[in-house]
Amino acid sequence: MWRVGLWTAACLLLATHGHAIEGATASPGTPKVFQQQTPQEWSTYSNRVDRFEVNLPGQPRVEDVKWPSEYGAVFPARVYSLDQGGGRYSVTVVDYTEAERIHAARTNRTEADSLPIYWQLDVQASIAYAATKFRQRPGVKVTYDAFHYVDLVSGHQLQMTNADQSRTFVGIYLHESRLYILEATVPARAPQPGLFQQSLSFLDAAGRKVRYPTIYYNRLAPLKNAFGPAEPAR
Repeated sequence: MWRVGLWTAACLLLATHGHAIEGATASPGTPKVFQQQTPQEWSTYSNRVDRFEVNLPGQPRVEDVKWPSEYGAVFPARVYSLDQGGGRYSVTVVDYTEAERIHAARTNRTEADSLPIYWQLDVQASIAYAATKFRQRPGVKVTYDAFHYVDLVSGHQLQMTNADQSRTFVGIYLHESRLYILEATVPARAPQPGLFQQSLSFLDAAGRKVRYPTIYYNRLAPLKNAFGPAEPAR
């Protein structure tokens, strides 16, 4: 995957106001930090808490939100967002690492989703679910919708034309049970926001960049009795 040099940043005049991720709700009392910068001041934003790096034209504001999942659980998430030069950029990180515990505590289980396997399905299907939420936005026309990877971490990419003719570019990736959703919305005639899109890197617990020799897919350990207690022998 290519990465654009920082000297090109001044050429990118990006994005109108984007949409919030459908279904994500803000948590009260979230601190927000925002510093206005010029388009020339693109730099690498590094976050060891959510284990990622990305190019941004300034310091993002950070908001804790709740992410309702496909199977009725609610997961903690953070949105890192920034408006700059007519554009809006955001990285949403949904933490699925405690999915087994969160699903076990659910009180809204039904017979259809009560089996132990469903917490794993919720994690592994999270890319597809997030992509569906973008496709369902009112007034959008999806112009690109396909498998993608960044730093050899597998995911999905969408491009959409909005009702006001602005364009939204989305990348969705799942790494170590954390879902990363990159979204940039640009005016109708603005360049594609490659400096932002292609810059995502993943960090380990020590803050070091992770790099894989082959395509990475999120893996979960095999689950004993995934479909319920084994029936006694007859």
